[in-house]
Amino acid sequence: MEPENLRPETGPQEAPDYIEMSDQFQQMVDEFFSVQIRYQAAMREVQARLENLDMEFQMKHYRNPIHHMESRMKSIQSIMKKLKRKQFPVSMTSAVENLYDLAGIRVVCSYIQDIYTVAGLLTSQDDIHLVHVHDYLSKPKQNGYRSLHLVIEVPVYLSGGKSMVPVEVQIRTIAMDFWATLEHNLRYKAEGVVTEEISRELLRAAEDIADVDERMQSIHDRMDALNLRELPEDLRPLPSFQREIPPSRKRM
Repeated sequence: MEPENLRPETGPQEAPDYIEMSDQFQQMVDEFFSVQIRYQAAMREVQARLENLDMEFQMKHYRNPIHHMESRMKSIQSIMKKLKRKQFPVSMTSAVENLYDLAGIRVVCSYIQDIYTVAGLLTSQDDIHLVHVHDYLSKPKQNGYRSLHLVIEVPVYLSGGKSMVPVEVQIRTIAMDFWATLEHNLRYKAEGVVTEEISRELLRAAEDIADVDERMQSIHDRMDALNLRELPEDLRPLPSFQREIPPSRKRM
């Protein structure tokens, strides 16, 4: 019997999967750079607005609701993987049409109330369109994950004119971010293989951290009330936004 790699060809051969993937990947790279500037500009726009709101809030309320922010552009590999998982065509055109998280900003706040305050201030701007909301605060994920996810469209002005570009904004507390970061790292290290016992332990940790978040919010509110009594009426800051999701103003 002839060695397998020396067998004569009997007909047309299909290209190996890795060659097809390589061509597909190169095409994605070429298309990626054509849209990257729009999404990076959108991230900078949203981040600048959040920074301005944070500075204004500090002047009026004597503290900053935002502890820190992080931004990221989804990698080409992640885009391709998500398109395949959702059974969409694998191209940047398809990604732009079907994915809302190509550009993302994570806003980390000190207190739970700050999450709703930041969301309310941002989405109340009349040139920002709220596309949809995932409220993992009132309804946490099964694994214990908590956060408020907004998808907003923000105007971007380039040489070709104005375009509305979606950006995903994740808003959470320091405590929520601490748990989410470590939980993600642990699952990544385990390559997705996590026992039921460990999953339950992670869930309990998330619930304990949520309880601490609520206690810290309560302490903050009581301290606020004490401080307000010492201030003249005309110097007292305005009340924060209530704990509610801002109404959608999605354009038709």
